[in-house]
Amino acid sequence: MVAIPNHHFFQWVNQLEDSGYEVFWFDVTDGGPLSPKIKWVTQLKGWKLKWDFPFRSTIKKRLPKLYESIQKVNENSVTSAFNKAIQDIKPDIVHCFEMQLAGLPILPIMEQNKIPFIYSSWGSDVFYFEQLGVSKQELQQFYTRANYLITDCKRDFDLATKNGFKNQFLGVFPGNGGLTIETSKIKPFDKRPLILIKGYDDGVGKASKVLGALQFVSKDLLFNKHIVIYSADDSILQQIKSSKTLSELGITIYSRHAFIQNKDLLTMMGQSSIHIANSISDGMPNALLEAMSMGAFPIQSNPGLVTEEVITHGKNGYLITDPLDEIEIAKHITNALNNEALRQDAQDFNVNFTQVNCDRKSLQPKIESLYDFKKKTKFFNK
Repeated sequence: MVAIPNHHFFQWVNQLEDSGYEVFWFDVTDGGPLSPKIKWVTQLKGWKLKWDFPFRSTIKKRLPKLYESIQKVNENSVTSAFNKAIQDIKPDIVHCFEMQLAGLPILPIMEQNKIPFIYSSWGSDVFYFEQLGVSKQELQQFYTRANYLITDCKRDFDLATKNGFKNQFLGVFPGNGGLTIETSKIKPFDKRPLILIKGYDDGVGKASKVLGALQFVSKDLLFNKHIVIYSADDSILQQIKSSKTLSELGITIYSRHAFIQNKDLLTMMGQSSIHIANSISDGMPNALLEAMSMGAFPIQSNPGLVTEEVITHGKNGYLITDPLDEIEIAKHITNALNNEALRQDAQDFNVNFTQVNCDRKSLQPKIESLYDFKKKTKFFNK
């Protein structure tokens, strides 16, 4: 497995814990300590530094230019470290998660071997590749080497095919390997005091437009609700501080830089009347599926028409057609809060939909079979 340290990646890998496979994780960023979330996995970390010299952290903090110069000769490259890992482990399969950060850095090594190569697309790396700095040539070169493709939505399979992927498609799966749905945390329709907002505002995420939209929503509708923003970028905090209207709403903010346990987030979703997430690019958002599974009414942007694969506008959620239009978003929030019957019907539909399509226990044998070497030998030998 090749990936950045990521909660959704850890959840996917843990679907294999009792499968009998021997799993190694090459942390492509070499960031942080060993992850306690996947203790059973052999974690390849600590490869970046050739020498962890004395006072390294102090020099990095106080003399950044000197540190940068030292690190030019003191760091191993991703390619050399990954190549050593390949030589040492001799894996039967390599599976990378996301192209830009995990796939392209190891591509030079993968092009030198014939090891079966699985690629899981994540988020925007298929839909928004050019804006992420990936050229069409790099994209097609990567698709040529990837033997197998897993996507989190139908759209990305279609896009990959149009852009040159001609090998085997293994199917559409939630990027985190499925949801553990705690029905006991799903509150009844009339006991949902929260409005939950995903706080990404990083160029792709557009939470700032959601906050702008709140200023056009009647205070009477928000009076008995408490607004919670999670994974909030610093710009969101500044936007609230500089707005008298927003400051008066008493918003609770969980910073993007302060880790929030997934179980705590799911609990909040189970107490939320609506969940709002807004971006100009995405794959199938895991947070959307989680919010739906916990009964929160979703108001979600629809970049590349992917969200409409699970939301029918006006039936089990609202689709934002223009993520930059605060007035449109405000209308969706207003209509959702005013229409109790719609939200109640949507809660029942969405909880059932995710239980049928996204349940981890149901997906586990399917995910295990993706790596069944014997069944795929005829493909591997091509």
